Amino acid sequence: MKPNIPDFYNNLDKIYIKIWDLLEAGFKNRDAPFHIPVFICTNNNSADGRVVVLRGVSKEDKNLWFHSDIRSRKIKFLNNNPIGTLLFYDKEEKVQLRIIGKTKVNYKNDTTKRSWTNTGHMSRQCYLGEKAPGSKVISPTSGLTEKIDNYKYSIEDSEIGYENFCVVEFFIQSIEWLYLAAKGHRRAFFTVKNSSVEKNWLIP
Repeated sequence: MKPNIPDFYNNLDKIYIKIWDLLEAGFKNRDAPFHIPVFICTNNNSADGRVVVLRGVSKEDKNLWFHSDIRSRKIKFLNNNPIGTLLFYDKEEKVQLRIIGKTKVNYKNDTTKRSWTNTGHMSRQCYLGEKAPGSKVISPTSGLTEKIDNYKYSIEDSEIGYENFCVVEFFIQSIEWLYLAAKGHRRAFFTVKNSSVEKNWLIP
């Protein structure tokens, strides 16, 4: 019995289409594997990675974005080195993406205003802590007051969180694709150059 081979298996153009289909699904569906990629950034001799939530996708502009606390360590890293990597993996699709891009930290501008307005009551809780994420404490804590920790706050009360809220835009420079298949893996590399995309095969 021959393994099923997807139509993108030997076609760079179809792989590129598939990439954006998976990214769009990750943005729209919170249960999709691409909804929570790993974001990696560096500062001097240090590398730092964490899971983020994909909050936006633009195929036209070739950029992605996610939310963060302006006081977080990754923002400090990005202020020194704006280049980062997003790592995606979908077990069912057998697809890994490594996307390198240049970031822009949006803070108290039109981009953050739009995103904050669309951020729900529960999600705003992440930005209501009095201390910065990663701050040392004596005992285990959520970092929130008892009122906020139990969701006993109104949407109006949550507006103070905007002070800590930022949106990280990620402008894609390259995408590395890896498809795992019993018949033989496929690996490809896409270089983004303004409005054009250069497409090449790689040895898996």
